[in-house]
Amino acid sequence: MPSTYIKGIGFYVPENVVTNKDLERYMDTTDEWIQERTGIQERRYNTKYKETTSTIGAKAAQKALDDAGMKAEEIDFIIFATLSPDYYFPGCGVLVQRHLGINNKEVGALDVRNQCSGFIYALTVGDALIKTGMYKNILLVAAETHSMGLDYSTRGRNVTVIFGDGAGAVVLSATDEPSRGILANALHANGEFAEELAMINPGSHGGVHAADPSVFGYEPSEYGQTFISPKMMKDEMFFPNMNGPLVFKNAVVKFPEVIQEVLSKAGLTKSDIDLLVCHQANLRISQFVQKTMGLKDEQVWNNIQRYGNTTAASIPIALAEAYQAGKVKRGDLICLAAFGSGFTWGASLIRW
Repeated sequence: MPSTYIKGIGFYVPENVVTNKDLERYMDTTDEWIQERTGIQERRYNTKYKETTSTIGAKAAQKALDDAGMKAEEIDFIIFATLSPDYYFPGCGVLVQRHLGINNKEVGALDVRNQCSGFIYALTVGDALIKTGMYKNILLVAAETHSMGLDYSTRGRNVTVIFGDGAGAVVLSATDEPSRGILANALHANGEFAEELAMINPGSHGGVHAADPSVFGYEPSEYGQTFISPKMMKDEMFFPNMNGPLVFKNAVVKFPEVIQEVLSKAGLTKSDIDLLVCHQANLRISQFVQKTMGLKDEQVWNNIQRYGNTTAASIPIALAEAYQAGKVKRGDLICLAAFGSGFTWGASLIRW
């Protein structure tokens, strides 16, 4: 059975830098308040009307292809992870296929909607497809455009200050080299707290969800299954919401658990880790996980200070940046871990 290794990696972030000071113009917040709670100093936003999730994803993809020394035509499957697609449907997988000019080849394109854990879920799917021999070269893209769907008033500041735009990509390829590539994966979910980190509207629930229909803004008897109700528009109910303390409480438990799980699957220990790259949700979470795992600063890569939380894109952006900085070398043991909306979480262990 072949193994799956990362043959190429790249990332792209928009040129438009938005600092905490910039956000002070729109909401009651301060640079000090944001940094104290999240560690974030700035983030990137797409250029309006010029950049979309699929276009920045294609830029990251091209960099990954260049790093792999491959042409787009050599790809035989595409996986795209995002929560902020260009369209409600179709997904971004077919769009990045078109941007790269390989639509004539008609390779399959799969879209993954696992939010903060999207890259880990997509990586695990790609790993399985390669190990079965179904595909040899898979392009995995993760990209987000959060700036188009945030509440820039004081009401939305707790969520808005956290998120940024960006894209990362990897080329997954088959190898027969022993002890190289993806060694172990673990995926988990618990839907009990689904609404605690979510963008509930617009949606097709039509008030029939188990939760109180008043949360959704209308009763079924009033509007039936209307996708977007007048009340949603009037009350601006289409912004994301987050129960920050609950997310933090669960994340700091699940991160170490799932990291230990993949280490155990591979017969390794935390002392074997050369670099841990966590989903960049909050610098305080990453620091807590580092302390819990007993890892040194040089064993952890964080870049949320510069890019904010880019959800599915955060791990490949951070991994690509670490790779370019010389922190990821052949033979290194790399651990990737994520936790987020769903709740979903997971980890992958890679021998580079």
